[in-house]
Amino acid sequence: MSFTEKEIEDLNKELRDKTPLEVVQWAIANAKNPVVTTNFRPYEAAILNVCVEAHSEIPVVWCDSGYNTPNTYRHAEQVIEQLGLNIKLYVPKQTTAHRDSVMGIPDINDPMHKVFTEQVKLEPFKRAMADFTPDVWFTNLRKGQTALRDSLDILSQGKDGVLKVSPFYNYNDAELDIYLEENKLPNEFKYFDPTKVLENRECGLHTN
Repeated sequence: MSFTEKEIEDLNKELRDKTPLEVVQWAIANAKNPVVTTNFRPYEAAILNVCVEAHSEIPVVWCDSGYNTPNTYRHAEQVIEQLGLNIKLYVPKQTTAHRDSVMGIPDINDPMHKVFTEQVKLEPFKRAMADFTPDVWFTNLRKGQTALRDSLDILSQGKDGVLKVSPFYNYNDAELDIYLEENKLPNEFKYFDPTKVLENRECGLHTN
């Protein structure tokens, strides 16, 4: 599914007044091979809920870096069970113990931080995308998270031609809190991403 810039712009205007579920339903109806990715960070239950509501068997790609907090792992198990997620787990090729012994978590300014990010996040993600070759990729990107994400919209298309769909793009935290409460979904606040360090820093998945 490929669109011109003008078509993406027109579709974004059309979808702006739709609910997140309606956005997902529209995308599913036009997709051949959709996936949703997650890391079970705060508010991820929202995107997972609407995707499963629209397509109960949608592949849910979880790239687990191995550095999640115990709370995040417990949260993940709860959401997986509650929503009946079709989880496809991807992990780094090196164990956390191995990496801790030879590299640890490099400082953000250390040249090895790039190697670390490639190992724990980018390589497993690229492997997952190569396995599933999606034409539609659901994410929980939202306006106000980073400068890059402010330049996107509900729909955006990468250089690889994959249509990225962010149904909650225009939601703020307060609106998502209401969504989670109304749908009796749990949230997670003790999340740690060793590749980002700063909340407003991109990790590399969305820079294509």
